[in-house]
Amino acid sequence: MTSPPSSFELGINMKRLVKFFIMIFLLGAGAVCAGDARVKLIPDLHAGQTITYLIRYRSDKNVKTESNVVAPMAPNAAQMDAHGLLQVDVLDVQHVGGKTAIHARSRFRTLDSGVWVKKPGDKEPHWQVQKVDPEGKQIEFTILPDGSVEKITGLDALFPEQQQAWQQWVARFATAWTLPQNGVKLGEKWKSEQPENGGAPIAGLYWARESAYVRNENCHAQQVSITGELSPSSGPPETCAVLLTTAALKQNSSPKDTTPEAFKLHELKTRGTAKGANEIITYISLKTRLVVRATEEAHQSMDVTVAKADESNRVHYNVDAKSHSEVLLVTETPLSHP
Repeated sequence: MTSPPSSFELGINMKRLVKFFIMIFLLGAGAVCAGDARVKLIPDLHAGQTITYLIRYRSDKNVKTESNVVAPMAPNAAQMDAHGLLQVDVLDVQHVGGKTAIHARSRFRTLDSGVWVKKPGDKEPHWQVQKVDPEGKQIEFTILPDGSVEKITGLDALFPEQQQAWQQWVARFATAWTLPQNGVKLGEKWKSEQPENGGAPIAGLYWARESAYVRNENCHAQQVSITGELSPSSGPPETCAVLLTTAALKQNSSPKDTTPEAFKLHELKTRGTAKGANEIITYISLKTRLVVRATEEAHQSMDVTVAKADESNRVHYNVDAKSHSEVLLVTETPLSHP
């Protein structure tokens, strides 16, 4: 029979046990602290850097019009299916008080041999519809520290499809600038409001946004082959912060009188309602802090009557629009050279 442990051995074992529990506690505390750590996701850009994104944008707008007068400015029903490779050249980066502003230039690029970027199920496009700007027009812009985009030049010279695609890209790319200034932590939620400045005939429209840092997930930039096929880039996978944003278009003006100031100046009066719902999922690399992928599903509708101030010459519009957009970081492409 083995002899019972001496008091000395008991003391040694108790010390080991205490050490073990302390180690486990510290590991647990470390895990809690890691989950509680805040990360800032504004990319660390530098002048001379070039980034390429693939943009896909599809929209479907239906318009019903009732009028007893000719309405030359009536919105038209339209379908749009645009895609393109956008090259972005960083021209200048400024850091002021812990905030970052960038000035950049971008242009749409084409692939060699008339190849188009395709996805599963795509049919070969009608080349007269899938227009490519032969002059390679450029858009210069500045992203301010609050995420707003200003000093945009050259956008009006693009085809409407390219304008829509570019606007989708810059909204997704500037996401990090709109996050809380002290960073975000896993599981955190936050809210924000932004006025709708699109020149709608209904005053008092704004977007109420709810966002969350939902998880971390492996992610890959994309590469484009000479045949236009997309596949994950050859580099190792990265870890991305996944952000989910839902946005609701709300109205704080009375449906009986929604006249914006710009309409009043032209002696017009409007009344009606508008609503919308968007869902945006954004993947941002924790290493480079670049947007690796972002998608948006949007549905908006508007029912509005526009009339002269004396209520004559009324025109009633009913607009229903849906769109889907996707922005993908591309690291390897067989781009043609100018």
